[in-house]
Amino acid sequence: MNNSPDRLLVLWDIDHTLIDTRGVGRQLYHQAFQVVTGRGIEHEADVTGQTELAILAETLRLHGLEPDDGLAERYRKELTRQYVAHSEQLRSRGTTLTGATEALAGLARDSRIVQSVLTGNLRAVALVKLRTFDLDPHIDHESGAYGEDDPQRHRLIPIAQARANAKHNGAFDQEHTVIIGDSVQDVQAAHQGGAKVIAVASGRDTADQLREAGADHVLDDLRTVARIVDDMRSGQET
Repeated sequence: MNNSPDRLLVLWDIDHTLIDTRGVGRQLYHQAFQVVTGRGIEHEADVTGQTELAILAETLRLHGLEPDDGLAERYRKELTRQYVAHSEQLRSRGTTLTGATEALAGLARDSRIVQSVLTGNLRAVALVKLRTFDLDPHIDHESGAYGEDDPQRHRLIPIAQARANAKHNGAFDQEHTVIIGDSVQDVQAAHQGGAKVIAVASGRDTADQLREAGADHVLDDLRTVARIVDDMRSGQET
């Protein structure tokens, strides 16, 4: 693989950036929690921009339960099982967001760009979501970072960079890594973890909030993201 300085690692967030589960994700999270703990969820953690294990730990504490590795492992397996079992429900109720399919395909046409994911989802769950909506063909799953890699989202960025560098003989540092996400937390993680960031106002946070958080670019949807990424790769101003 060419190790030229204009190569770029693009790391996609999944939920509310590429897809919207329209309530299926919340449903399966509740079901997995009940199976593992024997209790229904009465108090919900804030899930926006958080990793799956951080969400689980906070939810457990809200119910007077102490997180531990064994419980986290059982939850990981059960949540994955729930997604596999309900993939057709996810397909019928959920949706890809505007421009997502076209953006992935457009970036894939540039051999200087490596596309992967940086997500709070567990790796197995991320794969189910992407495959369910036929978004996975252009994603290099081995070069990404996932919710079980570290509970702190910003720490996932150097993990993904190291994986991409090892696989592609690259030099994906802060100047050659772009996060695409929908939340203020995605923007903050990029700043803390060492990446540029394109924010799309397709989730809970508004375009103004994303700008105030310091996103390099803020979009209404993904229809123009391929052009923005190309400009960032080439060092041009948009």
